[in-house]
Amino acid sequence: MSNAFGSGTLLTTDDSRSLNIFLMNDFQKFLQLHNGTSPLLLGNCWDVSSAKLLEENGFKAIGTSSAAVARSLGYEDGEKMPFKLLLETVKRIRQHISLPFSVDMEKGYSDTADGIIENIQQLYDSGIAGINIEDSKNRKLEPAASFAKTLSAIASRLAQKNMPFFINARTDAFLLQAPDPLNETLERIKLYESAGASGIFPAFIKEEADIKTVVASTALPVNVLPMPGFPGIAALTNWGVRRISLGSGLFNAYKRDTVNTITKILEQQSFDALF
Repeated sequence: MSNAFGSGTLLTTDDSRSLNIFLMNDFQKFLQLHNGTSPLLLGNCWDVSSAKLLEENGFKAIGTSSAAVARSLGYEDGEKMPFKLLLETVKRIRQHISLPFSVDMEKGYSDTADGIIENIQQLYDSGIAGINIEDSKNRKLEPAASFAKTLSAIASRLAQKNMPFFINARTDAFLLQAPDPLNETLERIKLYESAGASGIFPAFIKEEADIKTVVASTALPVNVLPMPGFPGIAALTNWGVRRISLGSGLFNAYKRDTVNTITKILEQQSFDALF
């Protein structure tokens, strides 16, 4: 069994008890970070080195970016990489950091609730505090009632097994430009909150009025993704946002900086850009 305490060894009873305490404490820290005086700034990583940089430079919690992980391994986003490879990447990251850690598992890497729950169990056993799970696949929204049923099955199974876990329910009405994205989002939030979601993530929401309306519609912490022209953290705090995810933004910035360095080396025919 692989977990936050190492890999390739069987857990003793004492080890299992320690793992349960560790996971409970990690979850509690993660939950508290959603209810502080300012929003949780979640740094999204794609490998061990990016995760360690986030931890060493002041972030309080980290998550994976599905797009960044996939592209760093030669895949496109959208569950194109095998879940086994995602799990291996997550385990390696978990072994090198001590922060609460959430995983972007897209649509769950399964077409059934049982399959998604099995995948969540493996993430939980690896020391993960929560997941991000979305209500669309291949740029198509799943019917709200259907996704809510999946969330309910996940929440019920976690409760039955006494597994503390943060379920961040991402809804993609704004991302996919639904005909009336705000009302579509509001309707989905009601269902997802009732189904047992821990947080709500309306991806690509960007207007102040829309964000404030969403925040006012739910008791759950609302997560946003920085968009071009977004205000700073202080303004988002005033709007009621409780979590800000960097998404694939950090990975994209890393790629831009790398391309810039490569270009300077070739254009200048020198290595100054490396230093």
